[in-house]
Amino acid sequence: MCGRRKRLLTVLFWIYVAVVLRITVLRSGFAAGGLLQNGHLNLRLFVEYIPLIRQGNWFRFIYLFVGNIIWFVPFGAYLKYMREERKLWNIVLYGFLFSLLIETLQYIFGVGYSELDDLVLNTFGVWAGAAAVARWRKAIAK
Repeated sequence: MCGRRKRLLTVLFWIYVAVVLRITVLRSGFAAGGLLQNGHLNLRLFVEYIPLIRQGNWFRFIYLFVGNIIWFVPFGAYLKYMREERKLWNIVLYGFLFSLLIETLQYIFGVGYSELDDLVLNTFGVWAGAAAVARWRKAIAK
Protein backbone atom coordinates (compact mmCIF):
# COMPACT_ATOMS: atom_id res chain seq x y z
CA MET A 1 0.00 0.00 0.00
CA CYS A 2 1.38 3.41 -0.92
CA GLY A 3 2.41 5.85 1.79
CA ARG A 4 -0.12 8.48 0.73
CA ARG A 5 -3.08 6.10 1.00
CA LYS A 6 -1.81 4.83 4.37
CA ARG A 7 -1.55 8.39 5.73
CA LEU A 8 -5.02 9.27 4.45
CA LEU A 9 -6.54 6.16 6.02
CA THR A 10 -4.78 6.92 9.30
CA VAL A 11 -6.13 10.48 9.33
CA LEU A 12 -9.62 9.19 8.54
CA PHE A 13 -9.28 6.58 11.31
CA TRP A 14 -8.41 9.22 13.92
CA ILE A 15 -11.32 11.37 12.74
CA TYR A 16 -13.53 8.30 13.16
CA VAL A 17 -12.18 7.73 16.71
CA ALA A 18 -12.85 11.39 17.54
CA VAL A 19 -16.42 11.13 16.21
CA VAL A 20 -17.07 7.94 18.21
CA LEU A 21 -15.77 9.61 21.37
CA ARG A 22 -17.85 12.71 20.64
CA ILE A 23 -21.11 10.79 20.30
CA THR A 24 -20.46 8.41 23.18
CA VAL A 25 -18.58 10.39 25.83
CA LEU A 26 -18.04 14.05 24.91
CA ARG A 27 -21.72 14.82 24.36
CA SER A 28 -24.16 17.10 26.14
CA GLY A 29 -24.04 16.47 29.85
CA PHE A 30 -20.31 15.88 29.80
CA ALA A 31 -18.60 17.70 32.66
CA ALA A 32 -15.51 17.03 34.72
CA GLY A 33 -17.34 18.07 37.89
CA GLY A 34 -19.34 15.48 39.75
CA LEU A 35 -17.23 12.54 38.73
CA LEU A 36 -18.68 9.14 39.59
CA GLN A 37 -21.95 10.68 40.76
CA ASN A 38 -24.35 10.22 37.86
CA GLY A 39 -23.10 7.12 36.07
CA HIS A 40 -25.53 4.36 35.15
CA LEU A 41 -24.36 0.79 34.90
CA ASN A 42 -26.25 -2.12 33.32
CA LEU A 43 -24.57 -5.51 33.54
CA ARG A 44 -27.62 -7.55 32.47
CA LEU A 45 -27.02 -8.73 28.94
CA PHE A 46 -29.62 -7.62 26.35
CA VAL A 47 -32.37 -7.07 28.97
CA GLU A 48 -33.09 -3.55 27.67
CA TYR A 49 -33.86 -4.84 24.17
CA ILE A 50 -36.68 -7.17 25.18
CA PRO A 51 -39.19 -4.38 26.01
CA LEU A 52 -38.37 -2.67 22.72
CA ILE A 53 -39.17 -5.82 20.80
CA ARG A 54 -42.34 -6.48 22.80
CA GLN A 55 -43.52 -2.90 22.20
CA GLY A 56 -42.77 -3.21 18.50
CA ASN A 57 -40.30 -0.33 18.71
CA TRP A 58 -38.19 -1.74 15.90
CA PHE A 59 -36.57 1.54 14.95
CA ARG A 60 -35.13 2.03 18.45
CA PHE A 61 -34.10 -1.63 18.65
CA ILE A 62 -32.28 -1.51 15.32
CA TYR A 63 -30.74 1.87 16.14
CA LEU A 64 -29.31 0.56 19.42
CA PHE A 65 -28.53 -3.04 18.54
CA VAL A 66 -27.28 -2.70 14.97
CA GLY A 67 -25.84 0.75 15.63
CA ASN A 68 -23.53 -0.59 18.34
CA ILE A 69 -22.20 -3.12 15.85
CA ILE A 70 -21.92 -0.79 12.83
CA TRP A 71 -20.10 1.97 14.70
CA PHE A 72 -17.22 -0.40 15.48
CA VAL A 73 -16.83 -2.15 12.12
CA PRO A 74 -14.40 0.56 10.88
CA PHE A 75 -12.18 0.01 13.93
CA GLY A 76 -11.60 -3.66 13.08
CA ALA A 77 -11.45 -3.04 9.34
CA TYR A 78 -8.78 -0.35 9.71
CA LEU A 79 -6.55 -2.41 12.00
CA LYS A 80 -6.74 -5.47 9.73
CA TYR A 81 -6.29 -3.48 6.53
CA MET A 82 -3.24 -1.63 7.78
CA ARG A 83 -1.45 -4.74 9.00
CA GLU A 84 -2.52 -7.88 7.21
CA GLU A 85 -0.44 -10.12 9.46
CA ARG A 86 -2.16 -8.85 12.62
CA LYS A 87 -4.08 -11.71 14.22
CA LEU A 88 -7.86 -11.42 14.38
CA TRP A 89 -7.96 -12.04 18.12
CA ASN A 90 -5.50 -9.18 18.70
CA ILE A 91 -7.73 -6.80 16.76
CA VAL A 92 -10.79 -7.98 18.68
CA LEU A 93 -8.90 -7.42 21.95
CA TYR A 94 -7.98 -3.85 20.91
CA GLY A 95 -11.60 -3.18 19.99
CA PHE A 96 -12.81 -4.66 23.27
CA LEU A 97 -10.41 -2.41 25.19
CA PHE A 98 -11.50 0.67 23.20
CA SER A 99 -15.14 -0.13 23.91
CA LEU A 100 -14.35 -0.77 27.59
CA LEU A 101 -12.64 2.62 27.73
CA ILE A 102 -15.74 4.28 26.31
CA GLU A 103 -18.10 2.49 28.70
CA THR A 104 -15.85 3.34 31.65
CA LEU A 105 -15.67 7.02 30.66
CA GLN A 106 -19.45 7.12 30.25
CA TYR A 107 -19.82 5.82 33.78
CA ILE A 108 -17.17 8.11 35.27
CA PHE A 109 -18.58 11.25 33.64
CA GLY A 110 -22.22 10.21 33.96
CA VAL A 111 -23.07 10.49 30.27
CA GLY A 112 -25.26 7.82 28.75
CA TYR A 113 -25.40 4.30 30.10
CA SER A 114 -22.50 1.94 30.59
CA GLU A 115 -23.87 -1.35 29.38
CA LEU A 116 -22.53 -4.84 28.98
CA ASP A 117 -24.62 -5.02 25.79
CA ASP A 118 -22.60 -2.23 24.24
CA LEU A 119 -19.32 -3.91 25.09
CA VAL A 120 -20.43 -7.19 23.49
CA LEU A 121 -21.98 -5.61 20.39
CA ASN A 122 -19.10 -3.17 19.85
CA THR A 123 -16.60 -6.01 20.10
CA PHE A 124 -18.64 -8.03 17.61
CA GLY A 125 -18.54 -5.03 15.26
CA VAL A 126 -14.74 -4.92 15.51
CA TRP A 127 -14.58 -8.64 14.71
CA ALA A 128 -16.96 -8.19 11.75
CA GLY A 129 -14.87 -5.37 10.30
CA ALA A 130 -11.58 -7.26 10.62
CA ALA A 131 -13.11 -10.51 9.32
CA ALA A 132 -14.58 -8.69 6.31
CA VAL A 133 -11.19 -7.25 5.38
CA ALA A 134 -9.51 -10.65 5.83
CA ARG A 135 -12.15 -12.31 3.63
CA TRP A 136 -11.88 -9.54 1.01
CA ARG A 137 -8.10 -9.98 0.91
CA LYS A 138 -8.50 -13.72 0.42
CA ALA A 139 -10.99 -13.18 -2.38
CA ILE A 140 -8.76 -10.77 -4.32
CA ALA A 141 -5.71 -12.99 -3.82
CA LYS A 142 -7.35 -15.81 -5.80
